[in-house]
Amino acid sequence: MYEFPKRYEVIVIGAGHAGIEAAFAAARLGASVGLITQNLDTIGQMSCNPAIGGLAKGHMVREIDALGGVMGINTDATGIQFRMLNAKKGPSVRAPRAQCDKKAYQFRLKALVESEPNIDLHQGNIARLVVDGDAVRGVETALGIRFHSDAVVVTTGTFMRGLLHVGMQNQKGGRMGDGISTLSDHLRDLGFAVNRFKTGTPCRLNGRSIDFEKCEAQNGDDPAPRFSFVSDLLDDGVESVHTLNRWSDPSFHVEQMPCWITYTNEKTHDIIQANLDKSPMYAGRIEGIGPRYCPSIEDKVVRFADKDRHQIFLEPEGRHTREHYVNGVSTSLPFDVQFDFIRSIRGLENAEIIRPGYAVEYDYCEPTQLFPTLETKVLSGLYFAGQINGTSGYEEAAGQGLIAGANAALKIAGQPEFMLGRDEAYLGVMIDDLVTKGTTEPYRMFTSRAEFRLLLRQDNADLRLTPRAMDSGLVKRDSVRAERVMRKQSEIARARRHVEKTLRQGITLEKWLRRPEATWRNLSSEARASFSDEIWDLVEIDVKYAGYIKRQHEMVARTERMEHKTIPPWIDYETVRGLKREAQQKLATIRPQTLGQAGRISGITPSDLALLAVWIERGRTDSSPATDTETEATVSGD
Repeated sequence: MYEFPKRYEVIVIGAGHAGIEAAFAAARLGASVGLITQNLDTIGQMSCNPAIGGLAKGHMVREIDALGGVMGINTDATGIQFRMLNAKKGPSVRAPRAQCDKKAYQFRLKALVESEPNIDLHQGNIARLVVDGDAVRGVETALGIRFHSDAVVVTTGTFMRGLLHVGMQNQKGGRMGDGISTLSDHLRDLGFAVNRFKTGTPCRLNGRSIDFEKCEAQNGDDPAPRFSFVSDLLDDGVESVHTLNRWSDPSFHVEQMPCWITYTNEKTHDIIQANLDKSPMYAGRIEGIGPRYCPSIEDKVVRFADKDRHQIFLEPEGRHTREHYVNGVSTSLPFDVQFDFIRSIRGLENAEIIRPGYAVEYDYCEPTQLFPTLETKVLSGLYFAGQINGTSGYEEAAGQGLIAGANAALKIAGQPEFMLGRDEAYLGVMIDDLVTKGTTEPYRMFTSRAEFRLLLRQDNADLRLTPRAMDSGLVKRDSVRAERVMRKQSEIARARRHVEKTLRQGITLEKWLRRPEATWRNLSSEARASFSDEIWDLVEIDVKYAGYIKRQHEMVARTERMEHKTIPPWIDYETVRGLKREAQQKLATIRPQTLGQAGRISGITPSDLALLAVWIERGRTDSSPATDTETEATVSGD
């Protein structure tokens, strides 16, 4: 056993998207961070689709950026195609998406991590945690090297007992070409509930073998929508991302590459149907539950048998490679079957598969074992983030990593926890869903999961969250990011005053909006000269949707009363007379921190909440149940 001489305040296990954001968040808060990964050459690897963002996911990336994270600015720096999805729909469902240069994204992140003075990199496979009583005190590698720390963030992705499937053949691995982690065996021994999920990836093709003339081109938007609120500060160096003190040309330009669209057909489906017995999923060889909202091509053909075709996107993986990702045909069928069905698709008749598609099974820990800070309930100072919590997707992982890393550093510093509510961020919705409800399949974020989504738009993420980040120290008050948000708030207030002044001159808003030529940009020549399009877009949304936004704020106010009613940690639910046995068990397992969180637990009824509320308010020690009058008063908020 070798004791590493330097003690870290925070150790992060894994350097994928969750691990990187966790390490940077802790480092921004001043913690010394040891970032330990199995392979230093795969830091920030895009294991599946080389894309960032999309519906709801794009919202989260902008939130990560507003909190000082690196995913958004790294995407802007290495993107090869940018689009705003749902651009013609309502503002709450518009979302940016970018195709990235896979290797450029990875290499740039590696350079950023290496340049951060508060982060030390180490290569190693973590075999176990160092535990003292009910607290974590470090980690130990498979080579017997022990690192000591005050907190540990686990971001193991799909590597915990990962098993890869191609047809009936399987091999250990968390990703094709990489090894596995046995850490989940140790976590199980420590008392964690560990289960099994699966995900998959499609084959990759050599672009020279694709007949693009038979495919439909899909070009990016011009101008390209950005993810980061400070990407105009980008240059070729690494330092500017940290200091953010050098202004450059505010325009954002990138030479974009096209993606291509083609479709499966009846022959494709016949080949897949005829070979379902060779699919490890349909043959019962895979134990883990897969993502319902991102099904394999086998699942699509079986579940949507009425469809005669499925859309496929051929997405370039970078500027300096001809490799293309075949989005839409995730599969674990044998290589020869993949070869046959791919070549049945228009434009792919001579396609060369250079990497086969495969499924991967992996261990994850039940997320209800976490507090909203993402600290585990089993061990103090231990945090989980990413796919270990049952989620899927780079964006979901990165968001969790930022919250976990921040809370690890804040706890060590004796500072207040950093948590986001469902009314504050998609990140808050995701974490509340995970720790309160758990998940029975790989969790993916959708706009429909957010009940206050008109408040949680991608265009106002900085206004919502950067002030919160400034309060916690995640964003420095003297930074360009902070200055920009404060200036933006001031400009919006000034623009609103201008609108109110104009409307008081006799033009009603309703009458103005009925005019065919009515846009906020031509409201007046003075306004156009005084405010940017970004400011006017925000004001336009706020005014046009004022009624809906007001109702959502009223909903937030109603629910806040329950969120502020904390549940003391000492409460013994078995002593709360009147609670059903099922309610007692669920409350004892999840240990909600507020009555609001308790109310979102599946199976907990309003009457359960009322009994619990009265018990807490009156500090009961007797065994008498609350009266009907008392419970009704509690539910009504009196």
